[in-house]
Amino acid sequence: MAHGEHKYAVSVQWTGNRGSGTSGYRDYGRDHIIAAGSKPEIPGSSDAAFLGDAKRWNPEDLLVASVSACHKLWYLHLCSDAGVVVVSYRDNAEGTMLDTPEQGRFSEIVLRPHVVIRAGGDVELAARLHHLAHQKCYIANSVNFPVLCEPEIATEAA
Repeated sequence: MAHGEHKYAVSVQWTGNRGSGTSGYRDYGRDHIIAAGSKPEIPGSSDAAFLGDAKRWNPEDLLVASVSACHKLWYLHLCSDAGVVVVSYRDNAEGTMLDTPEQGRFSEIVLRPHVVIRAGGDVELAARLHHLAHQKCYIANSVNFPVLCEPEIATEAA
């Protein structure tokens, strides 16, 4: 693993000018394109509650997805190192955001990974590795609200 400083560059291009720019709160679209090098573009907007397009990714979705994906990547790494063979992983993560007149912020994210390991695998070890993955997760370590993990471990049918 490469240690040290890593930089990430993305471009966010607003595409919601309907001809009059931001002349009024309801006069402009929230749509944008998120790009990074040659990776596929991500169509973004704001949450529909804030006049965005519900069919596009919003920053809140992306934050929850980032925490979930980072945890998953660490978990799979740790399982591989520990000899726990994961055959399926799906997280139904959920973030809670509080929107007040003073300040909006996330109050928590709850990860709910459903993991299937190879028959005969160590279910207790597989469960414990979620705790270590949480400690190592770069994104969870960077946010100022709790990230909870409620894993479910199953073994594949023999």
